[in-house]
Amino acid sequence: MFQPVKIAPSILSADFMNLERDIRMIERGGAGYVHIDVMDGHFVPNLTIGVPHVKQLSKITDLPLDVHLMIANPLEQLPWFIEAGADMVTVHAETLEGQWLDRAIALIHDGGAQACMAIKPNTPVDVVVPHIADLDMVLVMSVEPGFSGQKYIEGSERKVAAVAQLARDAGNEKLLIEVDGGIGQANVGRVTSVGADVIVCGNAVFAAEDPAEAIRAIAAAGDETR
Repeated sequence: MFQPVKIAPSILSADFMNLERDIRMIERGGAGYVHIDVMDGHFVPNLTIGVPHVKQLSKITDLPLDVHLMIANPLEQLPWFIEAGADMVTVHAETLEGQWLDRAIALIHDGGAQACMAIKPNTPVDVVVPHIADLDMVLVMSVEPGFSGQKYIEGSERKVAAVAQLARDAGNEKLLIEVDGGIGQANVGRVTSVGADVIVCGNAVFAAEDPAEAIRAIAAAGDETR
């Protein structure tokens, strides 16, 4: 919490015919992560990329791979993504409960990756309480997961602030807070000012005239609110 802001460009908005070129662009811009949205057409209505893409991305960049699993059966597939090279793996609170979420966190850590728990806009932050001491990051969705280009849901910053307080209460001062959805230079300060450290950006980066400069500008705008 309140660490220097890092931008995690979502390759869902990149040019898949020129993906390595786009990875080089975000490296030049100082991106902190490559955000990889994995969707199965069940947990969310969209269908995107999977294990082979993560494996190939791990070969062309040293940036940490931030793999966001929007899938219905994460326990079954977790080992595949860790073996493929994921550095951070996010599972949704809405797909696993209680001991099964604890099991997912343990599997991720045993595989040498960092563990993140995501919550959808209508999911109360209290669901993270039993697990927050063991997590490396919490992802607050500021749009409904499934599609890029959506508008930021007003009030999402209050959930970020609530997660930050829960982490302090649990003594997990190193917890990262990530926010995903509808964030750019104009509104990044709303979430970084209350504790967000990692900002997922899709169109705000890849649709910009200069994606590398967009990364720097968004990160700077977020850091100004610290």
